[in-house]
Order: sequence, then C-alpha cells, then structure tokens
Amino acid sequence: MKTKPNIILIITDQQRGDALGIDGHPHLMTPNIDNLAAKGTRFTKAYSSCPSCIAARRSILTGQSPATHGMVGFQEKVSFEPAATLPGELKKAGYQTYLVGRTMHQYPRKKRFGYDQMVLCSSGRAKHGISPNGWTVRTFDYPEAEHHTFETVELGIEFLEKFRDPTVPYFLTLSFLSPHPPISPIPFYYNRYKNMRLTPPVIGDWATAPDAEKGFGVDTDNVNLNDEETQSLLAGYYAEINYLDDQLFRFFNKMGFDPEKGQNNSENTIVIYTSDHGEMLGDHHLLRKTYPYEGSARIPYIISPSADLGYKSNNVSTSVVCLEDLMPTILDMADLPVPTGLDGKSLVNILKGSQEDVRDILHGEHADIYGPHQANHYLTDGQMKYIWYSQSGIEQLFDLSEDPQELNDLSQAPDKLELLNIWRLKLIEKLKPRPEGFTDGENLIAGQPHIAVVPDSNNVIH
Repeated sequence: MKTKPNIILIITDQQRGDALGIDGHPHLMTPNIDNLAAKGTRFTKAYSSCPSCIAARRSILTGQSPATHGMVGFQEKVSFEPAATLPGELKKAGYQTYLVGRTMHQYPRKKRFGYDQMVLCSSGRAKHGISPNGWTVRTFDYPEAEHHTFETVELGIEFLEKFRDPTVPYFLTLSFLSPHPPISPIPFYYNRYKNMRLTPPVIGDWATAPDAEKGFGVDTDNVNLNDEETQSLLAGYYAEINYLDDQLFRFFNKMGFDPEKGQNNSENTIVIYTSDHGEMLGDHHLLRKTYPYEGSARIPYIISPSADLGYKSNNVSTSVVCLEDLMPTILDMADLPVPTGLDGKSLVNILKGSQEDVRDILHGEHADIYGPHQANHYLTDGQMKYIWYSQSGIEQLFDLSEDPQELNDLSQAPDKLELLNIWRLKLIEKLKPRPEGFTDGENLIAGQPHIAVVPDSNNVIH
C-alpha cells in the first residue's frame, strides 16, 4: 500500500496575487515559484476571505470561513478552540507535523493547534527601526544568515536533515514573514529593482488622494507618495519576494536529496504555495491589506504534487477559491476523512484537470480596523465584484473580466443599476444569518457595529 504523501505548505505574508512572474508581472522574477506552478495547478482567482493575518490564518488552520471561526477582522489576544485543525487531523493520521518561521499569528503565541513542534524565527522585525506596517524601506545591512527569509529556509532544511522521522509522512509548514513590512531587503535584490523603470501603481477613477495633512505619515493606509517614495517601496517589496524565491531554490534542492540514502526523495510529495492576504502597494492611493480590492484580497495559490501522484501539470484554473479550501483539499489528497463543519471545498477534481467551479460566489469581509471608513463586505464570482462599505453604505461594482485593475467603478452607471441591485440582493442573502444586523432581509443597513470578533461565535473564548 502506498504511503501517505508528504505535504509542504509554504505561506508568505502580504503577497499580492499578481506578485509572481507567471502571473504576468512585468518586473518581478520568481522562477522557482513559477516552476512549481508549471508542475501543478495555479489558481488565478484565489482570494483571502478576510484579508489580514489572524483571520486568514485561522481559515488555513480550520477550513472555515471567517464568519464561522469567529474572526472577521484584526484583533490580537483572542483565543479560540476549533473542533478540528489541519495539522491536528494530519497528526491523528500519523503525520509528523512541523512548523518553521513565522507563527500562525494566534493566541497564545506558542499554542500549536496540532503541530508537533513549532520552531520560530529569532530574527528581529525592525532591526533598522523602520515601521513594521509602513511604506519606508531600508536594506538589510546585517549578515545574510540573520535575515528572516534565510533563517526560515535554514530551519526547514534543518527539519529535513535532522528532525524528520523517515518512518512516517510529514506535514511541514514554511511560514515566511516576507514581504510584510518592515521592508528590509538584501541590498543586491533591492538594487536590481531600484535600477529598473518600475510600473507605477494604478489609480481608479473613483480613488482619492489624502488631504495634505494626512498624506505624509509612515503608518497610514491612504497615501500620495512621490516618485522616489513609490520607486523605493516597489523595489523593496519586489526584492523581498525575489530573494524569497531564490531561497526556495536552496530548500527544494535539499528536499529532493536524502544525504543518508543518496537518492532523490521528492516523490510522493505535495508542495503548496500561498499567502494570507495581499498588499495594496499604492494602488488607488492605498497601502497595506484589509481592503476588498484585488491588490489586497487576491493571493497566489499554487498546488504542485509530484509527478508520480498522477495529477495534471501546467494546469490553470479560474475557479474562485480561498484559503479555507486548503484543509479539505489536503485531507482529500491524503485520502483522509474531512471533518464536518468546514466551509472550504476540496479542489482535487480541478487538480486532476476538471474545469469545474467549486462555488458560485465568494463572500469576503473585513471589520473596522484603521477607522470606520474601511469596514467592508465584498462578493465576487471571478468576473464581477460587488463591494459594500458597512459603515458608510458606499457601494462599488467592478467588471473584473474587462477591468481587472478595478479602474472603473460601475455602481453609478445608469445602465448598471439593475445589475447593481442583483448583487446587492446576493449580499443581503449572505448576511441574513449574521447577528450584527447588517440587513433586515430586504435592505442593507449601514452603520451597524462591524467588529473583528463576531458576536456569540462558538469558537471564540472571550
């Protein structure tokens, strides 16, 4: 009987879905991640249902939507007790479960949620004093081995060489901090992009620059950066991803060779690459995450099984998928039962070559965090996107098939009012069960409290 497949889950932090060479990026070099995609399936319509760290990683751990697991925004020091977790189910099935690098951003910090062991990076987040949530950049002027990306890969290699139990399959999570700020890239990579003529951020016809007195802060989500500031930000962000890609080459080499047996050891292995959310990166005068726009909500999403497992290679899917789909997909690929209570869908048929859609519409949201102006809900079927800001009641409608950069808001177009109402009714239907009072069943009701923890959530310990 064939043994269960080894599984490697690679999670970056704050990487946009278009921040890959294979996604058509005009500047960014990611040959190793691109190669993963060529050997498996790349999902071009993958989204974070709640685009910030805590909620997104809970969806990875539980296979549940944000509203189900209880965190629909960003609030630290909130514990939760899910009935089942991805590493926990794999551990019960005999897997060695191991995480290296960045935490899964849960509370308490060292709670394992089913991992046998978590070996966390010791690298400081702000050695140079730059903001851990801003747009400023300073190159990493310490020894390269102290960079968090290098250290995460080193810890992964150490697992393969020293701590892996060869008698059981393993589930290894490589959790990277990059390209999340503080943006402190290795100088070689920063210079590579700083010397390019980089494509500037896109600005929609609906976007507004901040007032002068609000537009110059470092820790702000609404910006109007000058050319030098923009060039520095883009170069630093791309440099962090390019360096991470090169470090993955080092890991993949070690993954594929067993020094004790002197043989290739990369068969019967599934590699998954994704991120918890994106980064606006100056698009529409916005920075950071939490927003419903493509830069913030769309993420890279690659599932790359080794050839011996019999899945389709060089496969591209436009099915709308999300982070909660990872748990049922991985368990399905490992021929393990999927617990009840999950919102995610198995993607195994797509990995085999089906062009099916696993869902009609994805609902995403993010609660108030930077200010009430930002709390939002969004719906997308991959072709259209409807956005409702829950405090102001502002609506937006984008035709992603014709306008993937969301430059033209159609919500005020006279010939789109019927379509707008159709999407509004879809959101009303989605929000009917919610306790916050976002709808009375017929209308959306703006101004209701939209906080990070869903009231009366079963999984949350207050």
